[in-house]
Amino acid sequence: MQYRPLGKTDMNISELSFGTWAIGGAWGQTNDKEALKGLARAMDAGVNFFDTADVYGGGHSEELLAKATKGKEDKIYIASKFCRAGDIHDPHTYSEESVTHYVENSLRRLQRDQLDLIQIHCPPIEILRDGAVFEVLDKLKQQGKIRHYGVSVETVEEGLLCMENPNVDTLQVIFNIFRQKPITELFPVAKEKNVGILARVPLASGLLTGKFSSNHQFEEDDHRKFNRNGEAFNVGETFAGLPFEKGVELSSQLEWIAEGRGNMTRAALKWILSHDAVSSVIPGFKTVQQVEDNLAAIDTPDFSNEELDKLRTFYQQNVHDAIRGPY
Repeated sequence: MQYRPLGKTDMNISELSFGTWAIGGAWGQTNDKEALKGLARAMDAGVNFFDTADVYGGGHSEELLAKATKGKEDKIYIASKFCRAGDIHDPHTYSEESVTHYVENSLRRLQRDQLDLIQIHCPPIEILRDGAVFEVLDKLKQQGKIRHYGVSVETVEEGLLCMENPNVDTLQVIFNIFRQKPITELFPVAKEKNVGILARVPLASGLLTGKFSSNHQFEEDDHRKFNRNGEAFNVGETFAGLPFEKGVELSSQLEWIAEGRGNMTRAALKWILSHDAVSSVIPGFKTVQQVEDNLAAIDTPDFSNEELDKLRTFYQQNVHDAIRGPY
């Protein structure tokens, strides 16, 4: 396992880490025993960073992380998120009273005294423009409840706005072969300001595994069914904003990336790791086998410059205009 600095924090984190949305819920059927085995396998492989949120399974993923990391609290970093348990458009959701409540609830579920990183969970841009929530987070930092804070954003514009605040340590962004806009517009600023980048939705909700056909049916409680077109939350969080059938068509045109790299999953994750602005990529998982497959990306051969150029052109000519929603 290789480690990279998480921006200007004091944390060096595994370049391949894991998100825990899928083991919490909203990705179809889950199995806690399998999830705990997967978390254990990841830590055995050197993973020292996990991303979660208070709304993943109503806090269930935080509770699973508490069990998995018991006795390892000083070795395993945990990042959580807040605001989506309330009305994200109501300024009171970001008040000192509310944020303290969210953070203390996460600490209780995680069985920790301090959060390594807390992130505002995709708030509206008007909240970021107002900036009062950052003053609240500064207070919680002074009180010792959190060590660092950042923002999970939907758009490059939001990310650039956040980085105007020097106390924002990290940004979590949608970044994958289908979502390349951050490379030119966001990453140079993040590197200049030493802001850590966490790459989420790295496999475009599974599209970049190459495993789906256009008639695939998802379970009723899977966001890939109930948020397929942005019905429940930002459309970009599901299939990276692509219409599902279009995403399947595009992924079939990328099968070549798997040549010499095992499969498309490993190749897609390796592509993300080829960008030095990225501190860590955080794929999700539900099974030990998925953990193993994601971990294998670390030792997957690099992309050549010609291949990188080919993928850049593919995005510009075939993907960019098909993405829905602001990004």
